[in-house]
Amino acid sequence: MQPVQTGRRRETRQRNAVRAVLAEASGFRSAQQLHALLRERGDGVGLATVYRTLQHLATDGEVDVLRTDDGEAIYRLCGAGHHHHLVCRHCRRAVEIDNDAVERWTRRIAQDHRFTDVEHTMEMTGTCAECRE
Repeated sequence: MQPVQTGRRRETRQRNAVRAVLAEASGFRSAQQLHALLRERGDGVGLATVYRTLQHLATDGEVDVLRTDDGEAIYRLCGAGHHHHLVCRHCRRAVEIDNDAVERWTRRIAQDHRFTDVEHTMEMTGTCAECRE
């Protein structure tokens, strides 16, 4: 069977397998955790392929990427459109936050400094109610 061409990248068995395991995972997962889940399922996808696939999915806007305190990238399938997260620094639970205030602030800062074509990412961390108890 030939890979299906969608958007900018080919759909491959490995890409579909990584996307499927992300869909089943709760919350953010590291590439190593996703690789282990793929192995448990019997999917023969190498760790280097998982990393490369996650990078492509992130570039294409299909996954959210956060950095842990030690700098490790963690991933999850993302909601539609540009958005931001509030992430628990203990359990890594993430909630999407209202964009309106962030977007207004970003536009104002860009205008104040006479910048155009501004892109941004924002990650807020804290402790969720469950971890606080």
